[in-house]
Amino acid sequence: MDRKLRVAIIGTGSRGTGCFGQLLSGRNDVEIAALCDPNPVRMRGAAKILGITPNFYTSMEEMSKKETLDGVIITSPDACHHDCAMTALELGWNVLIDKPLATNVKDGKEIIEKAKKVGKTVMIGFNLRHHAVLKRLKEIIDSGTLGKVFLAENREFYDGGRTYMARWNRLFSMTGGLWIHKASHDFDIFNWLLGFPKPVRIASFAAVNVLNEAGLPFELENNIPAGPDCNSCHYKDICKDKWLLSDKEMEQWGPEAVKEDGYIKNRCIYMTDKDNHDNGLCILEYENNVKVSLFESFIGSKSDRLYTINGDKAIAEASLSERRITITPRWGGEITTIILPLEGGGHGGADPELVDTFCKILRGEASSTSTAEHGLLATALGQAAEMSRRQSRMVNLDEIL
Repeated sequence: MDRKLRVAIIGTGSRGTGCFGQLLSGRNDVEIAALCDPNPVRMRGAAKILGITPNFYTSMEEMSKKETLDGVIITSPDACHHDCAMTALELGWNVLIDKPLATNVKDGKEIIEKAKKVGKTVMIGFNLRHHAVLKRLKEIIDSGTLGKVFLAENREFYDGGRTYMARWNRLFSMTGGLWIHKASHDFDIFNWLLGFPKPVRIASFAAVNVLNEAGLPFELENNIPAGPDCNSCHYKDICKDKWLLSDKEMEQWGPEAVKEDGYIKNRCIYMTDKDNHDNGLCILEYENNVKVSLFESFIGSKSDRLYTINGDKAIAEASLSERRITITPRWGGEITTIILPLEGGGHGGADPELVDTFCKILRGEASSTSTAEHGLLATALGQAAEMSRRQSRMVNLDEIL
Protein backbone atom coordinates (compact mmCIF):
# COMPACT_ATOMS: atom_id res chain seq x y z
CA MET A 1 0.00 0.00 0.00
CA ASP A 2 1.74 3.14 -1.25
CA ARG A 3 -0.98 5.65 -0.46
CA LYS A 4 -1.52 7.28 2.91
CA LEU A 5 -3.72 5.47 5.39
CA ARG A 6 -7.00 7.26 6.03
CA VAL A 7 -7.93 7.08 9.70
CA ALA A 8 -10.67 8.67 11.82
CA ILE A 9 -10.58 9.34 15.55
CA ILE A 10 -13.86 8.78 17.39
CA GLY A 11 -13.85 10.76 20.62
CA THR A 12 -11.69 13.88 20.74
CA GLY A 13 -10.88 14.02 24.43
CA SER A 14 -7.44 13.99 26.02
CA ARG A 15 -6.44 10.55 24.78
CA GLY A 16 -7.85 11.00 21.29
CA THR A 17 -6.12 14.36 20.89
CA GLY A 18 -3.01 14.24 23.04
CA CYS A 19 -1.97 10.67 22.24
CA PHE A 20 -3.41 9.24 19.04
CA GLY A 21 -4.00 12.59 17.35
CA GLN A 22 -0.52 13.89 18.11
CA LEU A 23 1.18 10.68 17.02
CA LEU A 24 -0.80 10.21 13.81
CA SER A 25 -0.52 13.84 12.77
CA GLY A 26 3.25 13.52 13.00
CA ARG A 27 3.41 10.63 10.53
CA ASN A 28 3.93 10.99 6.79
CA ASP A 29 2.09 7.78 5.93
CA VAL A 30 -1.21 8.57 7.67
CA GLU A 31 -3.92 11.16 7.20
CA ILE A 32 -6.38 11.92 9.97
CA ALA A 33 -9.23 12.17 7.50
CA ALA A 34 -12.00 12.80 10.02
CA LEU A 35 -12.85 13.49 13.62
CA CYS A 36 -16.11 12.30 15.14
CA ASP A 37 -17.51 13.61 18.41
CA PRO A 38 -20.99 14.68 19.55
CA ASN A 39 -19.43 17.92 20.86
CA PRO A 40 -18.47 20.06 17.84
CA VAL A 41 -16.60 22.63 19.94
CA ARG A 42 -14.33 19.99 21.41
CA MET A 43 -13.81 18.48 17.97
CA ARG A 44 -12.78 21.78 16.40
CA GLY A 45 -10.53 22.46 19.38
CA ALA A 46 -8.77 19.14 18.82
CA ALA A 47 -8.15 19.96 15.17
CA LYS A 48 -6.73 23.36 16.10
CA ILE A 49 -4.41 21.84 18.70
CA LEU A 50 -3.21 19.22 16.22
CA GLY A 51 -2.86 21.70 13.35
CA ILE A 52 -4.93 19.58 10.97
CA THR A 53 -7.97 20.20 8.75
CA PRO A 54 -10.03 16.99 8.89
CA ASN A 55 -13.71 16.64 8.17
CA PHE A 56 -15.96 16.91 11.22
CA TYR A 57 -18.85 14.62 12.09
CA THR A 58 -21.13 14.33 15.08
CA SER A 59 -22.21 10.78 14.19
CA MET A 60 -20.45 7.75 12.74
CA GLU A 61 -23.33 7.07 10.38
CA GLU A 62 -22.94 10.53 8.86
CA MET A 63 -19.19 9.95 8.57
CA SER A 64 -19.69 6.63 6.77
CA LYS A 65 -21.67 8.32 3.98
CA LYS A 66 -18.80 10.59 3.04
CA GLU A 67 -15.56 8.89 4.11
CA THR A 68 -13.57 5.92 2.87
CA LEU A 69 -11.46 4.82 5.82
CA ASP A 70 -8.83 2.18 6.49
CA GLY A 71 -9.52 2.20 10.21
CA VAL A 72 -10.90 4.09 13.17
CA ILE A 73 -9.56 4.68 16.66
CA ILE A 74 -12.14 4.72 19.44
CA THR A 75 -11.19 6.92 22.38
CA SER A 76 -14.66 7.78 23.63
CA PRO A 77 -15.55 7.31 27.31
CA ASP A 78 -15.55 3.62 28.22
CA ALA A 79 -19.33 3.28 28.43
CA CYS A 80 -19.51 4.24 24.74
CA HIS A 81 -16.97 1.68 23.51
CA HIS A 82 -19.54 -1.02 22.82
CA ASP A 83 -21.88 1.08 20.71
CA CYS A 84 -19.03 2.81 18.86
CA ALA A 85 -17.28 -0.47 18.10
CA MET A 86 -20.46 -2.23 16.98
CA THR A 87 -21.29 0.63 14.63
CA ALA A 88 -17.75 0.85 13.25
CA LEU A 89 -17.62 -2.87 12.56
CA GLU A 90 -21.05 -2.85 10.94
CA LEU A 91 -19.83 -0.04 8.68
CA GLY A 92 -16.85 -2.17 7.66
CA TRP A 93 -13.98 -0.47 9.47
CA ASN A 94 -11.00 -2.01 11.24
CA VAL A 95 -10.90 -0.78 14.81
CA LEU A 96 -8.44 0.13 17.53
CA ILE A 97 -10.27 0.46 20.85
CA ASP A 98 -8.27 2.21 23.51
CA LYS A 99 -8.54 0.10 26.64
CA PRO A 100 -10.83 -1.29 27.92
CA LEU A 101 -12.64 -3.31 25.28
CA ALA A 102 -15.94 -2.66 27.07
CA THR A 103 -17.28 -2.05 30.56
CA ASN A 104 -18.65 -5.59 30.97
CA VAL A 105 -18.21 -9.07 29.55
CA LYS A 106 -21.57 -9.17 27.77
CA ASP A 107 -20.75 -6.10 25.68
CA GLY A 108 -17.25 -7.38 25.01
CA LYS A 109 -18.55 -10.69 23.69
CA GLU A 110 -20.91 -8.87 21.34
CA ILE A 111 -18.01 -6.89 19.89
CA ILE A 112 -16.02 -10.08 19.31
CA GLU A 113 -18.95 -11.80 17.63
CA LYS A 114 -19.57 -8.79 15.37
CA ALA A 115 -15.89 -8.61 14.36
CA LYS A 116 -15.91 -12.28 13.39
CA LYS A 117 -19.13 -11.85 11.44
CA VAL A 118 -17.89 -8.93 9.35
CA GLY A 119 -14.26 -10.11 9.12
CA LYS A 120 -12.63 -6.99 10.56
CA THR A 121 -9.80 -6.52 13.03
CA VAL A 122 -10.26 -5.29 16.59
CA MET A 123 -7.06 -4.27 18.33
CA ILE A 124 -7.04 -3.21 21.99
CA GLY A 125 -4.92 -0.25 23.06
CA PHE A 126 -2.93 -2.08 25.71
CA ASN A 127 0.04 0.24 25.38
CA LEU A 128 1.93 -1.29 28.31
CA ARG A 129 2.56 -4.33 26.13
CA HIS A 130 4.83 -2.04 24.11
CA HIS A 131 6.82 -0.66 27.06
CA ALA A 132 10.51 -1.58 26.73
CA VAL A 133 10.84 -2.64 30.39
CA LEU A 134 7.86 -4.98 30.24
CA LYS A 135 8.94 -6.43 26.90
CA ARG A 136 12.34 -7.23 28.40
CA LEU A 137 10.68 -8.63 31.53
CA LYS A 138 8.61 -10.98 29.39
CA GLU A 139 11.74 -12.12 27.56
CA ILE A 140 13.36 -12.90 30.91
CA ILE A 141 10.33 -14.90 32.07
CA ASP A 142 10.02 -16.78 28.76
CA SER A 143 13.74 -17.61 28.74
CA GLY A 144 13.38 -19.57 31.97
CA THR A 145 15.78 -17.33 33.88
CA LEU A 146 13.34 -17.11 36.78
CA GLY A 147 12.34 -20.76 36.58
CA LYS A 148 8.76 -21.65 37.40
CA VAL A 149 6.88 -18.47 38.30
CA PHE A 150 4.48 -18.87 41.20
CA LEU A 151 3.99 -15.37 42.63
CA ALA A 152 3.78 -11.89 41.11
CA GLU A 153 2.75 -8.40 42.10
CA ASN A 154 2.42 -4.91 40.71
CA ARG A 155 2.35 -1.89 42.98
CA GLU A 156 1.11 1.12 41.09
CA PHE A 157 1.39 4.68 42.32
CA TYR A 158 -0.34 7.10 39.97
CA ASP A 159 -0.35 10.78 40.79
CA GLY A 160 -2.48 11.50 37.71
CA GLY A 161 -5.20 9.25 39.08
CA ARG A 162 -6.34 12.12 41.28
CA THR A 163 -7.84 13.76 38.20
CA TYR A 164 -10.11 10.74 37.73
CA MET A 165 -12.23 12.22 40.49
CA ALA A 166 -12.52 15.46 38.52
CA ARG A 167 -13.62 13.75 35.31
CA TRP A 168 -16.13 11.18 34.07
CA ASN A 169 -13.69 8.49 35.26
CA ARG A 170 -15.02 8.88 38.81
CA LEU A 171 -18.36 7.29 37.88
CA PHE A 172 -19.08 3.57 37.77
CA SER A 173 -21.76 4.13 35.14
CA MET A 174 -19.16 5.54 32.74
CA THR A 175 -16.34 3.09 33.42
CA GLY A 176 -17.66 -0.16 34.86
CA GLY A 177 -15.37 0.74 37.78
CA LEU A 178 -11.68 1.59 37.97
CA TRP A 179 -10.77 -2.08 38.24
CA ILE A 180 -11.86 -2.10 34.58
CA HIS A 181 -10.95 1.39 33.42
CA LYS A 182 -7.52 1.52 35.06
CA ALA A 183 -6.60 -2.03 36.00
CA SER A 184 -7.48 -3.63 32.66
CA HIS A 185 -3.95 -2.54 31.67
CA ASP A 186 -2.49 -4.37 34.62
CA PHE A 187 -4.59 -7.49 34.43
CA ASP A 188 -3.62 -7.80 30.79
CA ILE A 189 0.07 -7.48 31.64
CA PHE A 190 -0.20 -10.27 34.21
CA ASN A 191 -2.03 -12.46 31.67
CA TRP A 192 0.53 -11.69 28.96
CA LEU A 193 3.65 -12.09 31.12
CA LEU A 194 2.43 -15.43 32.44
CA GLY A 195 1.36 -16.84 29.08
CA PHE A 196 -2.41 -16.46 29.55
CA PRO A 197 -3.19 -19.08 32.19
CA LYS A 198 -6.85 -19.42 33.06
CA PRO A 199 -7.87 -17.12 35.94
CA VAL A 200 -9.85 -18.91 38.65
CA ARG A 201 -10.85 -16.51 41.41
CA ILE A 202 -10.35 -12.96 42.53
CA ALA A 203 -10.87 -10.77 45.58
CA SER A 204 -10.51 -7.02 45.92
CA PHE A 205 -10.77 -4.23 48.44
CA ALA A 206 -11.15 -0.58 47.47
CA ALA A 207 -12.49 2.70 48.83
CA VAL A 208 -12.36 6.47 48.71
CA ASN A 209 -10.16 7.12 51.73
CA VAL A 210 -8.73 10.51 50.85
CA LEU A 211 -10.44 12.30 47.97
CA ASN A 212 -13.66 13.09 49.77
CA GLU A 213 -15.09 16.14 51.55
CA ALA A 214 -13.35 15.23 54.81
CA GLY A 215 -10.03 15.18 52.99
CA LEU A 216 -10.05 18.83 51.86
CA PRO A 217 -6.44 20.02 52.34
CA PHE A 218 -7.49 23.47 53.58
CA GLU A 219 -10.00 25.06 55.93
CA LEU A 220 -13.18 26.56 54.52
CA GLU A 221 -13.67 30.28 55.03
CA ASN A 222 -17.04 31.48 56.34
CA ASN A 223 -18.75 28.40 54.93
CA ILE A 224 -17.70 29.28 51.37
CA PRO A 225 -17.83 25.93 49.56
CA ALA A 226 -14.98 24.53 47.53
CA GLY A 227 -15.38 24.03 43.79
CA PRO A 228 -17.37 23.38 41.77
CA ASP A 229 -14.38 23.40 39.41
CA CYS A 230 -10.78 24.43 39.91
CA ASN A 231 -10.78 27.46 37.61
CA SER A 232 -13.66 29.10 39.47
CA CYS A 233 -12.87 27.81 42.98
CA HIS A 234 -12.47 30.35 45.77
CA TYR A 235 -9.51 28.32 47.10
CA LYS A 236 -7.55 27.77 43.89
CA ASP A 237 -4.60 29.82 45.15
CA ILE A 238 -4.07 27.60 48.21
CA CYS A 239 -5.26 24.16 47.06
CA LYS A 240 -2.33 21.85 46.43
CA ASP A 241 -4.49 19.66 44.19
CA LYS A 242 -5.82 22.35 41.87
CA TRP A 243 -5.95 21.54 38.18
CA LEU A 244 -6.33 24.79 36.27
CA LEU A 245 -7.20 24.41 32.61
CA SER A 246 -4.66 26.11 30.36
CA ASP A 247 -5.56 28.31 27.42
CA LYS A 248 -4.83 25.33 25.18
CA GLU A 249 -7.12 23.07 27.19
CA MET A 250 -9.83 25.70 27.05
CA GLU A 251 -10.03 25.06 23.30
CA GLN A 252 -11.67 21.73 24.15
CA TRP A 253 -12.99 22.11 27.68
CA GLY A 254 -13.87 25.77 28.08
CA PRO A 255 -17.28 27.46 28.47
CA GLU A 256 -18.26 27.05 24.81
CA ALA A 257 -17.70 23.30 24.98
CA VAL A 258 -19.55 23.10 28.30
CA LYS A 259 -22.58 24.78 26.69
CA GLU A 260 -22.80 21.87 24.24
CA ASP A 261 -23.01 18.98 26.69
CA GLY A 262 -22.60 20.31 30.23
CA TYR A 263 -19.37 18.38 30.80
CA ILE A 264 -16.82 20.04 33.11
CA LYS A 265 -13.40 18.42 33.08
CA ASN A 266 -11.85 19.77 36.28
CA ARG A 267 -14.47 19.50 38.99
CA CYS A 268 -13.26 19.56 42.58
CA ILE A 269 -11.83 16.12 43.27
CA TYR A 270 -12.96 16.34 46.90
CA MET A 271 -16.51 17.56 46.40
CA THR A 272 -17.61 15.57 43.34
CA ASP A 273 -20.13 12.77 43.42
CA LYS A 274 -18.15 9.58 42.91
CA ASP A 275 -18.57 5.84 43.23
CA ASN A 276 -15.13 4.71 42.08
CA HIS A 277 -12.15 4.26 44.38
CA ASP A 278 -9.03 6.31 45.02
CA ASN A 279 -7.08 3.27 46.22
CA GLY A 280 -7.45 -0.48 46.15
CA LEU A 281 -5.87 -3.90 46.54
CA CYS A 282 -6.67 -6.98 44.47
CA ILE A 283 -5.52 -10.62 44.63
CA LEU A 284 -5.96 -13.14 41.84
CA GLU A 285 -5.30 -16.87 41.48
CA TYR A 286 -4.78 -18.73 38.21
CA GLU A 287 -5.47 -22.41 37.54
CA ASN A 288 -1.73 -23.22 37.60
CA ASN A 289 -1.59 -21.96 41.21
CA VAL A 290 0.16 -18.75 40.25
CA LYS A 291 -0.97 -15.93 42.53
CA VAL A 292 -0.76 -12.24 41.73
CA SER A 293 -1.62 -9.03 43.55
CA LEU A 294 -2.33 -5.54 42.31
CA PHE A 295 -1.97 -2.45 44.50
CA GLU A 296 -3.37 0.88 43.27
CA SER A 297 -2.91 4.29 44.85
CA PHE A 298 -4.00 7.54 43.24
CA ILE A 299 -2.73 9.63 46.15
CA GLY A 300 0.66 11.35 46.36
CA SER A 301 3.32 12.74 44.04
CA LYS A 302 4.80 9.38 43.03
CA SER A 303 4.03 7.71 39.68
CA ASP A 304 5.46 4.29 38.96
CA ARG A 305 4.59 0.66 38.35
CA LEU A 306 6.75 -1.65 40.46
CA TYR A 307 6.67 -5.30 39.44
CA THR A 308 7.96 -8.32 41.34
CA ILE A 309 7.99 -11.72 39.62
CA ASN A 310 8.99 -14.61 41.89
CA GLY A 311 10.18 -17.88 40.33
CA ASP A 312 11.82 -20.96 41.79
CA LYS A 313 15.19 -19.93 40.32
CA ALA A 314 15.21 -16.15 40.75
CA ILE A 315 13.25 -13.02 41.54
CA ALA A 316 12.85 -10.19 39.03
CA GLU A 317 11.97 -6.67 40.19
CA ALA A 318 11.15 -3.91 37.73
CA SER A 319 10.46 -0.18 37.87
CA LEU A 320 8.89 1.44 34.83
CA SER A 321 9.82 4.98 35.84
CA GLU A 322 13.45 4.06 36.49
CA ARG A 323 13.47 1.68 33.48
CA ARG A 324 15.28 -0.85 35.65
CA ILE A 325 15.06 -4.63 36.08
CA THR A 326 16.94 -6.42 38.86
CA ILE A 327 17.32 -10.21 38.92
CA THR A 328 18.26 -11.88 42.21
CA PRO A 329 19.19 -15.61 42.01
CA ARG A 330 17.44 -17.90 44.48
CA TRP A 331 20.56 -19.33 46.15
CA GLY A 332 22.73 -16.27 45.97
CA GLY A 333 25.25 -15.30 43.36
CA GLU A 334 25.59 -12.29 41.13
CA ILE A 335 22.64 -9.91 41.08
CA THR A 336 21.96 -8.64 37.57
CA THR A 337 20.69 -5.11 36.95
CA ILE A 338 19.41 -4.03 33.56
CA ILE A 339 18.84 -0.35 32.78
CA LEU A 340 16.94 0.36 29.58
CA PRO A 341 17.48 3.65 27.70
CA LEU A 342 14.89 6.41 27.67
CA GLU A 343 12.48 6.51 24.75
CA GLY A 344 10.38 9.39 23.50
CA GLY A 345 6.61 9.40 23.54
CA GLY A 346 3.87 8.84 26.07
CA HIS A 347 3.87 6.00 28.63
CA GLY A 348 7.64 5.62 28.43
CA GLY A 349 7.73 5.24 24.66
CA ALA A 350 4.92 2.69 24.56
CA ASP A 351 2.31 4.90 22.85
CA PRO A 352 4.28 5.48 19.61
CA GLU A 353 4.88 1.75 19.22
CA LEU A 354 1.20 1.02 19.84
CA VAL A 355 0.20 3.44 17.07
CA ASP A 356 2.88 2.09 14.73
CA THR A 357 1.61 -1.45 15.26
CA PHE A 358 -1.94 -0.43 14.37
CA CYS A 359 -0.71 1.25 11.19
CA LYS A 360 1.18 -1.93 10.23
CA ILE A 361 -1.98 -3.96 10.84
CA LEU A 362 -3.95 -1.66 8.53
CA ARG A 363 -1.27 -2.09 5.87
CA GLY A 364 -1.33 -5.86 6.22
CA GLU A 365 2.23 -5.93 7.55
CA ALA A 366 1.37 -7.30 11.00
CA SER A 367 -1.41 -8.99 12.91
CA SER A 368 -2.81 -7.88 16.23
CA THR A 369 -1.21 -9.41 19.30
CA SER A 370 -3.50 -7.52 21.70
CA THR A 371 -6.74 -9.03 20.51
CA ALA A 372 -10.35 -8.48 21.43
CA GLU A 373 -10.24 -11.83 23.23
CA HIS A 374 -7.39 -10.53 25.38
CA GLY A 375 -9.42 -7.40 25.99
CA LEU A 376 -12.38 -9.52 27.06
CA LEU A 377 -10.27 -11.42 29.59
CA ALA A 378 -8.97 -8.17 31.13
CA THR A 379 -12.50 -6.77 31.29
CA ALA A 380 -13.71 -9.98 32.94
CA LEU A 381 -11.04 -9.71 35.63
CA GLY A 382 -11.95 -6.07 36.21
CA GLN A 383 -15.65 -6.87 36.39
CA ALA A 384 -14.98 -9.69 38.86
CA ALA A 385 -12.82 -7.37 40.98
CA GLU A 386 -15.61 -4.77 41.01
CA MET A 387 -18.11 -7.46 42.05
CA SER A 388 -15.77 -8.58 44.83
CA ARG A 389 -15.28 -5.06 46.10
CA ARG A 390 -18.94 -4.11 46.02
CA GLN A 391 -20.35 -7.43 47.25
CA SER A 392 -17.61 -8.12 49.84
CA ARG A 393 -16.86 -11.62 48.61
CA MET A 394 -14.43 -13.68 46.54
CA VAL A 395 -15.63 -14.08 42.93
CA ASN A 396 -15.04 -17.14 40.76
CA LEU A 397 -14.34 -16.20 37.14
CA ASP A 398 -16.69 -18.94 35.95
CA GLU A 399 -19.50 -16.70 37.17
CA ILE A 400 -18.59 -14.18 34.46
CA LEU A 401 -16.87 -16.16 31.71
